[in-house]
Amino acid sequence: MSDLVSGEEFEDLFRAYRYTAWRLEVRTHYGKLDEDQPFQEWLAGKDPGIEWFKPWLRMVREELATGKRMERVRIIDDPPSEYLRWELWGTPYNLGVGEDIRYLPREHPVVAHLPDYDFWVFDSRTVARLRFDGDRFLGATLTEEPHTVLAALQARDAAWHHALTYQEYLATRVE
Repeated sequence: MSDLVSGEEFEDLFRAYRYTAWRLEVRTHYGKLDEDQPFQEWLAGKDPGIEWFKPWLRMVREELATGKRMERVRIIDDPPSEYLRWELWGTPYNLGVGEDIRYLPREHPVVAHLPDYDFWVFDSRTVARLRFDGDRFLGATLTEEPHTVLAALQARDAAWHHALTYQEYLATRVE
């Protein structure tokens, strides 16, 4: 189960899981920032709207309405990169459809014990390690190898235990 999955096959993972999907995000940015029109509009102080975001939000809302859970922890710098500030801007939309996103300051001691790569873990049995070529997302490699799954679950539990809710994180920020 180690072939790279991408495109629709990757997107299908978010409909196929039965109970829980959990992600660790460790990168300071995703994608080619100069090619991301909504991000560029936001940087320029314009309202980018959320049309570009609606397909994801609709899918998450539909899946969570069936009783599933979707959670993630974002490792965040102090101060956050522009891209992480952009993600903070969008977080209320994720929360609004039921996704639970938490923040873990990069300087927290537990971060040194977490993987240094992004991954999703589905139903506590399948790990999807996200693969990038520089800034470009390539897809994910999947595994159900017990040692890898156990390590992902231990990272999930440690990160989740120390992560702050969105509101808690915002209350700690000084700008």
